[in-house]
Amino acid sequence: MDVTDFPDDLVQTQAAWNATYQALAAPRPRDTTALRRCLLLLSVRLWWHPYWETVPSVPAARSELRHLARAHGAVRAA
Repeated sequence: MDVTDFPDDLVQTQAAWNATYQALAAPRPRDTTALRRCLLLLSVRLWWHPYWETVPSVPAARSELRHLARAHGAVRAA
């Protein structure tokens, strides 16, 4: 699967999910309720994105999206 197949909004949503998860996992996070709500909203957006209806292997594509978003986040942090 080519990573360029992912729509930009899907990659951005996964990156936002990763950032929210990291914020929630940090020691003594502030406003955990808001972070949890945000994580739930992002999870729903990721799960029900129309892109998943176009791929033959959804589990593999979801895994690749997570890896791509992590790599994207690592590049931005550097």
